Amino acid sequence: MADEPSDEIVVVGGGVTGLTTAVVLAEGGRRVRVWTKDAAEATTSAVAGALWWPYRIEPAALARAWGLRSLEVYEELARRPGQAGVRMVEGVLGETGLDEVAGWLAARVPGLRATTPGEYAGRGVRARLPLIDMPAHLAWLRERLAAAGGVVEARAVSSLAEADAPVVVNCTGLAARELVPDPSVRPVRGQLVVVENPGIDTWLISRDAAGQYAYLFPQPGGLILGGTAEEDAWSLEPDPATAEAIVARCAELRPEVAGAKVLEHRVGLRPTRPAVRLERDALPDGRLLVHNYGHGGAGVTVAWGCAQEAARLVTGGEAAVTG
Repeated sequence: MADEPSDEIVVVGGGVTGLTTAVVLAEGGRRVRVWTKDAAEATTSAVAGALWWPYRIEPAALARAWGLRSLEVYEELARRPGQAGVRMVEGVLGETGLDEVAGWLAARVPGLRATTPGEYAGRGVRARLPLIDMPAHLAWLRERLAAAGGVVEARAVSSLAEADAPVVVNCTGLAARELVPDPSVRPVRGQLVVVENPGIDTWLISRDAAGQYAYLFPQPGGLILGGTAEEDAWSLEPDPATAEAIVARCAELRPEVAGAKVLEHRVGLRPTRPAVRLERDALPDGRLLVHNYGHGGAGVTVAWGCAQEAARLVTGGEAAVTG
């Protein structure tokens, strides 16, 4: 396998990981094509919440490092209101002590503090973090890619070897289970309910004694209520009973949610893996293959950090993790 980098690259996968990786590569001077079976609005990324937080991703230490690199980008994007779909929003992370996050987050998040009893009934942390409107952000990523000379092509593949470029970057998420193949990639099903926002302007994440999550994310298109984390569940059909339970859990936290008009039901399958796979590999014919998948519920959170690592791997650098 030749180590000399080529200018031509095919990125397989058009979700937030694939598009962000393609942007970094194209802005670095490479000729990039994104092959995607689904339009951006039909990907798992499009139905994400999407709060910046390293949720259901391993290894935790590296995820935090990738996440902090991404945080820098999102903070900058939030200074351009209305362009990239990114806002900095106050909120509460429940069932979390300040000591659990201060060690790695305090220096990067001004104002990080423990909640007061009036803000949250249990143990919690208050922070101002990026909240991303994913439909707007994915559209912006495509526009930024086009401005850098990259193109998106509607292509379904049955093998990564079908990509016709000297360098292929695998950002296929859950589809990597079959395409690599990598049976360690598993779905964690998340169901959401979007309702008319009754006036909530902060986010909230809580977990009850049974371990069930409730979260509320105010987005331009409505208030997103969640959620679920069903391992090895493949159904993309919203379950009415699950939706009802989600609304009920959220209404216990914010009573004004009860009775809010339901606008939409969403289901996404998080591509979970024991560890993110971010490493160099080779296709059967010797061409360079770079893997960047397995980000679980934190694809948005680590997108820019992992994209930068993937770009280094294309040019022959070493990644922080192999998997």
